[in-house]
Amino acid sequence: MEFESILLPGIDAKRPLVIAGPCSAETEEQVMNTAREVAATGVKIFRAGVWKPRTKPGGFEGVGSPALKWMMEAEKETGMYMATEVATEKHVYEALKYGIDMLWIGARTAANPFAVQEIADTLKGVDIPILIKNPVNPDLELWIGALERLYNAGIKKLGVIHRGFSTTDKTVYRNLPQWHIPIELKRRFPNLPIICDPSHIGGNRTMIHKLSQQAMDLNFSGVIVETHCSPDEAWSDKDQQITPAALKEVLDNLIIRDTIQTTEDLSVLRDQIDDLDNELLQLLAKRMRVSREIGYYKLEHDMPILQTKRYDEILTDRAYQGERMEISGKFVKQVLEAIHSESVRQQMVIMEREKKQSTQNEETAL
Repeated sequence: MEFESILLPGIDAKRPLVIAGPCSAETEEQVMNTAREVAATGVKIFRAGVWKPRTKPGGFEGVGSPALKWMMEAEKETGMYMATEVATEKHVYEALKYGIDMLWIGARTAANPFAVQEIADTLKGVDIPILIKNPVNPDLELWIGALERLYNAGIKKLGVIHRGFSTTDKTVYRNLPQWHIPIELKRRFPNLPIICDPSHIGGNRTMIHKLSQQAMDLNFSGVIVETHCSPDEAWSDKDQQITPAALKEVLDNLIIRDTIQTTEDLSVLRDQIDDLDNELLQLLAKRMRVSREIGYYKLEHDMPILQTKRYDEILTDRAYQGERMEISGKFVKQVLEAIHSESVRQQMVIMEREKKQSTQNEETAL
């Protein structure tokens, strides 16, 4: 897929592209006040949720179409472009009718191929930027599938929003960033703009600067930050919203590293990485050969493949060694779990092959 620029007229191509505004459009006064303050920071794209899908009924679910009128009034006064989320065919028609400049598809909607296809069909012939948030679950192919549905509908001004992935575990994040997933997406589609949503990843305004900086260091195109004139009084997600003044401070303190590799030194270091990766693969191949030998031994001595006590000892010992070598113990465990999984697979192949051979021998004897 080849994507066209999502930059609207008059917006600089430099990073970061910034989209800011409240989680929800609550009242006309709140929208106008926030828009004025956001515009004063230099931000060119204003966001606000008009239809709010909540986990349970009873919470504030958005004002709906009347809020679109407020947003367009804000556009007339401030000159900012307007962006909102759509989840149904009706939402798309309403947003386009009022003249919204940019749309995004939310995480819950992105997880539903039927809903994405409905939106894609409705957007045929539309020439405005469309952003797609990652699905709530960490499924890269589902995320790419949503992109493909829009692309196949003729939408070329496409980008994505990384808002993290839902988890039942208690962590410092509201949604786990799992940076490797958007990184892999960028590897597959180098010209795809990726916008970071630090508000939803962190779930707390104190984390917005740190997450925004991490996104910039990973060469993301921009950020979408929930910004409210009175965040402590917000009707939805108040903990993750910041004031326009705080937004300006975040943006002013971002370090943008745009230098392209031009020095020989980095090439030399990358050559070293290539050599070390080759050595790692050779070592892994040797380890798997030993694992297969152990598999044959277990087969001959009628031993089960999984030796839980031994596996636990390896994980504990190697994690400790990794920490002493200034490598994260968690990372070491993840690597060893992957290696162990492949070792088990190879030993299972040996067991299955022997079982199949025994069956064939028995059938021949009969």
